[in-house]
Formats: sequence, C-alpha cells, structure tokens
Amino acid sequence: MTPAMHPHDVSLRSTPETVGWGWIDADRAPVARVRSGQRLRIDTVTHQGLNTDKDPVVFFGAAGIAPGEVLPDAAEIYRKVKRGEGAGPHILTGPVYVEGAQPGDMLEVRVLDVAIRVPYGVNSTGPGWGAVPDLLTKPEQKIIKLDLQRGVALFSKDVEVPLAPFMGIVAVAPPPELKRVSTKPPGAFGGNIDFKHLVAGSTLYLPVFNEGALFYTGDGHACQGDGEVDGTAIEISLTPTVQLVVHKGAGRVMSSPRAEDAAHYYPMGMGNTIDEALRNAIREAVDFLKGRAGLSAAEAYALCSLAVDFRIGEAVNNVLMVYGVIPKRLFRRKTKYWAAEAAGGDG
Repeated sequence: MTPAMHPHDVSLRSTPETVGWGWIDADRAPVARVRSGQRLRIDTVTHQGLNTDKDPVVFFGAAGIAPGEVLPDAAEIYRKVKRGEGAGPHILTGPVYVEGAQPGDMLEVRVLDVAIRVPYGVNSTGPGWGAVPDLLTKPEQKIIKLDLQRGVALFSKDVEVPLAPFMGIVAVAPPPELKRVSTKPPGAFGGNIDFKHLVAGSTLYLPVFNEGALFYTGDGHACQGDGEVDGTAIEISLTPTVQLVVHKGAGRVMSSPRAEDAAHYYPMGMGNTIDEALRNAIREAVDFLKGRAGLSAAEAYALCSLAVDFRIGEAVNNVLMVYGVIPKRLFRRKTKYWAAEAAGGDG
C-alpha cells in the first residue's frame, strides 16, 4: 500500500522541467529540496516507448494499449525533452537537493514504497545487446501486460512472473570534476546498478560528492532477474517514495554503494569484468565483516567462503556489478549497515 502523504512530505512530478534524458549531472539546478529525514514521493517515466520515432500513444497502441493508459507526462516529455548526443538511454527525475549534505557524507536512501503507474511494461533487446550480444539476429520489443490485482506480469500464455518493482537507477551526482556522466554505467555514485533487492523495505547507501547530494532516480523495473542479462527488465514508469537521511562524514570510507534489507547486508563491487567486480565485492564484504564483527582479515575472508553468497547483479551496461549476500542471522546483535563500520564493531 502506498504510504499516505503527510503535509511535510515532498512530492515531485515528472515533467519536462524536472527530468533529464541520458545524463546524471553535477551542475544541473535542483528541481526540489528536502530536509534530511523528509519523505519524497517522486514520479518517474521509463524511456521505453519514448526512444523511437513514434509518439508513445502510437507505439503502445500497436500493442493494444489504450490512449488513456499512456501517461500524459510521458507524451509531454517525448515532445519536449531530447536525449543528448553520447548520453545514456534513461530518463531521470531530479536532482533533488538534500539540505545539510556535503562531500564526504553518506546518503541513506530508505525505500518506503514503489508504486506502479501503468499496467504494462517493455522488454527490449536485440543484436549487440545484453550479456550474449550475438544471440539474436534482429531487434525485439515485447510489451508485457501486468495483472496488478494478482501481482504478476503476463509474460506468455503459460508464464506469469511475480512483480517486484524497484528503481534501476538510484544516484547522487558524480564528483564535480566529472560534471556529468552517462546514465548507462553505474559507479560509486550509484546510478544504473539495476539491483533487484531495492524493493520497498530496503535501504541503499551512497557516498556524497556534492553539496546537497543531488539525488536522481529513474529506470523503473516491474521485475528483473539477477544480471539483467538481455539488457533490460520489464521497463516501466514507477513512483517510489523514499526517505533521504544524511550521515555526516560516513561517506569518506565508501568506495561503492551498499544496501540492506530486513534479512541481509549487500556489499557491492564493480569492475570492467565479472572477475574484477567479484574481487571488489569480496573486498567490500571483508571490510564490512571486519568492522561488524571485529574479525581479522583472514577470519572475514573465511566467513565469506563459509556463509556469504556472491551473485551477479549487473552483467551488462559496460560496468559490471557483483554483490554479496550476508545473512543478518549470523550476528548476535543487530545494527544498521553504515553504523557497523563507523563504530568499528558491533554498534
């Protein structure tokens, strides 16, 4: 159930004035402001159906989607916002200025809800796409209808996929010397991590590089498997509700995004190859376990081998991501991910 809006919450619509196409900018003027701890409800629009030479009403109409089911903001963005040369494919809403955030801080992104805006989404692939770029010989776009009452995607006559909506891109602006980065490859700032566990009830942690953090989100997914292997998920327009919390100075020790939910901690590693991403994810897990449980490097490495699963989170988009799955039941006392390292042990 979508949380009821409180008078002090901030709501941000997706309009030609509040979205950008293809870039995560460090020098774009904020389109909204929030205080640390405020809730933000933020509309997003998928690029799928807007990245062709057809109006989205025509594009989706060819698959039997009624004109009234095409979002008015999607049609307006298609007409008024253009993707820049060399930019990534995604449409992002933002940036949102978080008061009090400074370089070296950490932004805690609590995902309170992820609401589905339309009862359909798109999976798009073809030659040169995904983890097996020579598998297909022609482009394919599959419009997939959703049964929202039953919580499934109607993939085919005999296949239904459970819905688990999450935002593929959750980001702060990159370091100011970069000015802007493409929305396609992820990085220390977050971005296109396509991390399927960022459903309602999860938390993502990002290091802050700019005053105000400059928070962006977009690239909604109705569901996705680990790896996003054909290059896309069920791409869809979503409205997440998040709570943005600033932790002073805690970002200085971060080299990669981190996440957690009720059952697990998720250290992430990125690289140009899966092997490099795996090594970096293991290093992140070892560093966390050293602080969380007061272990030596050898003990933390051993615990990774005994009790931590490492999975391919992102197998496409130039920069690859592997994440560890650390069960919280391993530890006798509970603590938030960021607090464990800051405390140097059981906080």
